[in-house]
Amino acid sequence: MLAETVRAGSVEELRSEGRLVTKVGTLPVVVFWQDGQAYAIEDRCPHMGFPLHRGTVEAGLLTCHWHHARFDLESGCTLDLWADDARAFDVELTDDDVLVSARANGDEVGRLQARLRDGLEEGLTLVVAKSVLGLFETGVSPAAIVRTGVEFGATYRGPGWGAGLTVLVAMANVLDRLDPDDRSAALIHALAFVSRDTRGNAPRFPVTPLHTEAVPTDRLADWYRRFVDTRSTDAAERVLSTALTSGVALTDVEQMMTAAVTDHVFVDGGHTLDFTNKAFEAVDLLGSEAAKLVLPTLVVQTSRASRSEEGGEWRHPHDLAALIARADKRLPAAVAAGEERRGEFDDVSGLAQRLLGDEPEPVVEALLGALESGATPEQLGRALAYAAGLRITRFHTQNDFGDWDSVHHAFTAANALHHALERAPSPELLRGVVHGALRVYLDRFLNVPAARLPRAESGALSDLTPCWEVQGEVDEAGNIAHGFLRGGGTREQLVAALGHALLREDVEFHWFQVYEAAVRQAFAWPDGSEESALILAGLARFLAAHTPTRRELPRVIDIATRLRRGEHLFEDESDG
Repeated sequence: MLAETVRAGSVEELRSEGRLVTKVGTLPVVVFWQDGQAYAIEDRCPHMGFPLHRGTVEAGLLTCHWHHARFDLESGCTLDLWADDARAFDVELTDDDVLVSARANGDEVGRLQARLRDGLEEGLTLVVAKSVLGLFETGVSPAAIVRTGVEFGATYRGPGWGAGLTVLVAMANVLDRLDPDDRSAALIHALAFVSRDTRGNAPRFPVTPLHTEAVPTDRLADWYRRFVDTRSTDAAERVLSTALTSGVALTDVEQMMTAAVTDHVFVDGGHTLDFTNKAFEAVDLLGSEAAKLVLPTLVVQTSRASRSEEGGEWRHPHDLAALIARADKRLPAAVAAGEERRGEFDDVSGLAQRLLGDEPEPVVEALLGALESGATPEQLGRALAYAAGLRITRFHTQNDFGDWDSVHHAFTAANALHHALERAPSPELLRGVVHGALRVYLDRFLNVPAARLPRAESGALSDLTPCWEVQGEVDEAGNIAHGFLRGGGTREQLVAALGHALLREDVEFHWFQVYEAAVRQAFAWPDGSEESALILAGLARFLAAHTPTRRELPRVIDIATRLRRGEHLFEDESDG
């Protein structure tokens, strides 16, 4: 608590010196004499903490000499929004005393939320960082912070859902797996990404629903898929908006939307499926009322996305699109046969190994056979994600560096499919397993030669640190991670350590995707399983391949944290 009133000095001292320095509670305060009146303001520039008593006062404006931010003496409000507002104090002059007292702080949470929106709008990462740290300190839930970011991103990006919102939901999904000290950093990284992703875009203008009586759900689904197929964006969005306002169940809406995604093959390299899954996860996180804002943002990207059956590698030397079409015709019978044997299938790991085969037809037959043997949609999705994860674990560094993107796309799309199949399975969505398995098949040459599977039986988390400081420690990182788990370490500890390493870097979109997918897939397997260990070893390899970076954003977070602690950034650490 701040002390109610303190004496800063005498009126004579204030008039003769022009300023007095004191403290109210723990806060440094400076009192200025300007135009025959006393004003008191926090003696730390809210931008970078420079002492404001070393600034210049003129015409009721206080100018900080470090970055030249300007403040109204009466209110403390800044005229330069990147600087944030300073706290103003009340001043009373008695016969010989200058008395300073704290003003009511008002709605601090509301102020911080407003500043967070300012930071997102203006691309002010330091403002975003300070706002998030302040919200955490005031006890605001991470979900409330995520809501601000989702609402901003869904409103101010004309093309709709993109990489920024995907990153934000991905970090929200794994927040509890991070060390407590890293959770605010994860949201700062994600919100900075939302800000970059919206910058330069016009706001989004939603399409209104049809003004009609309720349309049957199956008809809306047919229309939506038809309009996405013909890339009729406005028509598709109007159908979706109608479904969302006419009481169609969210599960039915999701099945409609994922069917439109899987009507074509591995759309937009897997991003469309990942975006769709993340949007529904955002609705799960924020509540069903968010669906009307969030879900229509997917339509533009879904309609405009590239379709893999139009590409050469899916047609030659094997006509994979034709193989998919034949598999589609067999899926209903396989599902029906499997219904009678549900619960008998228990070889998820073995199915994943069969999906790593060198010929496409056996890969498809393995999936159909598993369905007929009673495999559940969740088991199929988990097998596919594990097979795709092993492509990363066995990715050889002799490959072109850019090929990391190929194996990661298959993995993150498979992770999205797995969770969509858990939440809203449908015969149409099962087609995505065939698509994903053939994407994994196409990536087989990125495991030729295959990197050796890690076999270390011991390792320490501290041994990972050098792997993030020197490029090329890919295999070493994988072995250390595997050895740590095999030697008795917990995956919770490893996941937190890998998350800390991630957040020390200038993280790119794909890294967020891979981290979230690997964490969630690792925990989809039993504790202590080799499958879980190999997935996390693959994550360690991926991070080691992409580090170190310049670490500019982590530096901003460090500055914001030190400012919240009241440290003097303007002083050399060797001083004193």
